[in-house]
Amino acid sequence: MAKWHLDENKAWFKKWWPEIAPKNIDFPEISLGEFFEEQRKKYAADNIMWFLESWMTYEEAGKAMDSFATALHNLGIKQGDVVALLLPNSFQYVIAFYAAAKIGAIPTGINTTYKPLEVLHHLEITEAKSLIVLDALYGESVKPIVDKTDLELVIYTNVADLASGLSGAIKFIGRLIGKIPKGKVDFKPSYKFLELLETEPNLPQVKFDPTTHPATYIMTGGTTGVPKATVLTHFNLVSNVKQCVAILGGEQPGLGDIGALPLFHSFAMTAVMNVGIGMGGWMMLFPRPPPTEEFLKDINEIDAPKGFAYTGAEILFKRIADFPHLEKFPGIMGKLKLNISGAGPLHAPVRDAFEKNTGGRIVEGYGLSEATPVVSAGNLFGESPIGTIGMPLPGTDWGIWDAAAPTLDAGPIAIGLPGSKYGEEHSGELCVYGPQVMKAYLNQPEETAETLQKWDGRIWLRTGDIGFMNEDGTVALRDRKKQLIKVAGHSVFPTEVETMLMKNEAVSEAAVAGLPDPEGKVGEITKAWVTLKPEYKGKITEEELKAWTEENMTRWKCPALIEFIDEVPKNVLGKVQRRILQEADPLYK
Repeated sequence: MAKWHLDENKAWFKKWWPEIAPKNIDFPEISLGEFFEEQRKKYAADNIMWFLESWMTYEEAGKAMDSFATALHNLGIKQGDVVALLLPNSFQYVIAFYAAAKIGAIPTGINTTYKPLEVLHHLEITEAKSLIVLDALYGESVKPIVDKTDLELVIYTNVADLASGLSGAIKFIGRLIGKIPKGKVDFKPSYKFLELLETEPNLPQVKFDPTTHPATYIMTGGTTGVPKATVLTHFNLVSNVKQCVAILGGEQPGLGDIGALPLFHSFAMTAVMNVGIGMGGWMMLFPRPPPTEEFLKDINEIDAPKGFAYTGAEILFKRIADFPHLEKFPGIMGKLKLNISGAGPLHAPVRDAFEKNTGGRIVEGYGLSEATPVVSAGNLFGESPIGTIGMPLPGTDWGIWDAAAPTLDAGPIAIGLPGSKYGEEHSGELCVYGPQVMKAYLNQPEETAETLQKWDGRIWLRTGDIGFMNEDGTVALRDRKKQLIKVAGHSVFPTEVETMLMKNEAVSEAAVAGLPDPEGKVGEITKAWVTLKPEYKGKITEEELKAWTEENMTRWKCPALIEFIDEVPKNVLGKVQRRILQEADPLYK
């Protein structure tokens, strides 16, 4: 049996598995550059990207990558060197990422919303010597800390540099009136991205092992402290693409892949950039997540006969489903075909409203940066399980282990085969095995050893997520191991309380976290921060909502405190940031 092939008697293959998807596939040991060249050959004249009203074909992108890769090599950037990208979604991001990977350098995307000290932390952790930056971001995000970095060269670009769809006059006016932001880069030496694209392509011969050589360093979300860098190999990236394409029904030339999520995050790196290319489709790139009406207008107007795949956090789909005048955009109906909600649970009311109002299919998926990141998804082509994170991708195995055990030696509680213990009473930590599991945390051997552990001759990823396996092999997640709330010895899962609160007709969003018990009786208390739907503001009090929870939930799961807030804070992916609310609370301090 091939290394990544699974026993086809696993429980999840029996009930929900999409007929269109293979249960097992073989994963090629090729580099990201070789993967791109395969697609370039097949789809040379087809569009690969849309950005700022402009289009680019696979062949045009390939030529730009080869020129830029040669320029990087000529500037002294060699195999194993780290190239940091402080860029929004754009043609430049995709070109720079693949160009660096083609010469064996290691691209690493920096969060464009980072403040200077966070940018410094990213550059220090990854040991980046080169930076490709948006000119408008340099002054505020890089200049204040540049003296503390080991940067040896800077390449800069303006967001509209490659946007042929903007006429020269519009570009000029845009710069004058500030619509197209720009900034001064005074680092020495610094180079213009556009000028480097004029380099005659002459790629160096680079030999490396795709299974061990890093393709990128991706920062983890940092929900459990200071962010760490995950080391993802070329094999990790290419394998995760092949897995995603398989569950999306195979290559679909002409399919649009919406890039509202930032490419510096693993979610969009794979689900938008790499999967867009793996499908033989094209990416629709937004430099920042657009307001819902503007987004709907673009989707409505753009010519996309094959429709779209769209991945994002639930909030993005909720905004579309709840949009008050969707009929203004009749072209939306049926256009958003394949949709996967990640970065948190997909609630049934959101799913149902989205499918009814757009005619598209939406299922929940699950992933984490340490797994490149996609691990599982529901069935997009038939009936799909509700309240679970679906089935693991082809080549991915998963199981539930004792979360408190320091190793996996005792074996799993449930693994999808006879002898497994199913159901909520057998909750534990979700562990994952597959070709997409990271190589390591960069320069963090102890953290790596805690997270990547051996069982049955294979290396498993301990996800830190607590859940249980159902008899059909699907997994329902309860919460992060580190976000569990302990109330008088009872385990309270924030996600469960949030889901219950959102069943109240007045509640739009909720975030739940634990705080120290001021009376010292129960260890921790549960607090909920709630955003009300506009029509319910002033019509329900915090005490009334608290009384409702006491009627509808087990006593020890009920929030001891409820606070109404205007908006639940989220990160750039739309993932709820409980930690921000928790740490700002007087009781926490």
